[in-house]
Amino acid sequence: MFTQVFDVFSNIENELSAKTTQDVELTLANCLDRNLDFSDFVTLISKPASNFLEEMAYYSKQITLERFGKTIQMYMPLYLSNECRSSCLYCGFSYENKIPRKTLSLNELEKEAVILSEKGLEHILILTGEDYSKTPIQYIESCIKLLKNYFSSVSIEIYPMEISDYERLIQAGADGLALYQETYSKEAYTRYHVRGVKKDMRYRLDGPDRGGIAGFRKLGIGALLGLSEPRTEIYMLGRHAEYLLKTYWKSQVNISLPRMRDAVGDWGKFYDVSDREFLQFIFAFRIYFKDVGIILSTRESKKLRDNLVGLGITTMSAGSKTEPGGYQGISALEQFETEDKRSFEEVIAMIREKGFDPVLKDFDKSIL
Repeated sequence: MFTQVFDVFSNIENELSAKTTQDVELTLANCLDRNLDFSDFVTLISKPASNFLEEMAYYSKQITLERFGKTIQMYMPLYLSNECRSSCLYCGFSYENKIPRKTLSLNELEKEAVILSEKGLEHILILTGEDYSKTPIQYIESCIKLLKNYFSSVSIEIYPMEISDYERLIQAGADGLALYQETYSKEAYTRYHVRGVKKDMRYRLDGPDRGGIAGFRKLGIGALLGLSEPRTEIYMLGRHAEYLLKTYWKSQVNISLPRMRDAVGDWGKFYDVSDREFLQFIFAFRIYFKDVGIILSTRESKKLRDNLVGLGITTMSAGSKTEPGGYQGISALEQFETEDKRSFEEVIAMIREKGFDPVLKDFDKSIL
């Protein structure tokens, strides 16, 4: 389990600050011709590397085209519920926020499924808050079975579960697990998670392990940039990705770097992550982790998303609604505000205009 190695990592700031311009030049000079080690990844996320953004973009583009071709995998999030018993101070769904709460019935869910499937989309990500009484495993299981009538791939981004529960959901038809740690900083995690099961940092940290043992085809991890010092967060996200790739080598590992966006609640100041830093981190992941999927959500602006097509990312959401029933106009509260508010069709058109192929389906269980 990752928690068994998590405590080993220390003096991260010193490791980052030790990197020099010469280290960056050496890493970039060799990044296409030899296998890099984790020290190279640290070099690429260090402050000196921020002065080499154009060079990093060039190599990121080369690697992306070589490994993934001119394709962008498309998906859409589908929120089952915004009911939550945890208090996460940065989240619109947080328990103490006095908002309209909603859990979709199976009939309402099917209406959402019809709307999304009519777009030709075959990949869906279902999400919930952390209220186990309102969204128990039996409910999640029924939702997956229903959605498999409409989509070839159903991934889950819900509360952490035991191995046996994950096995049940795989049997029901789920093939992907996304479980974002939010922050790898113990101090920040304690500060922002003040109530509920999500307070247990180590249980969440081992969630992708349990998913890997259960046999998910895809494992997704991420850090919510802004909750703690960003370079140390990226360092730990890289360590986590490397661990999963070595331990669960049969699974595809995907990473996401969502940046904080406005949400209901009063939780204080967060760390700003500039566009330059954000791009540097994406390029660093692509150059070092050549085969991982990199996901870009509608949290980011239209301009930034357009410019990143072909420069490291492999998967994009589009036309996202972050509240249960959002696609059919049911009134509820968004988990966070999206920046790119274009429709699914508009984003598809943009990708094609750039000479890339938006992939609506790349998997079916019948091929296993």
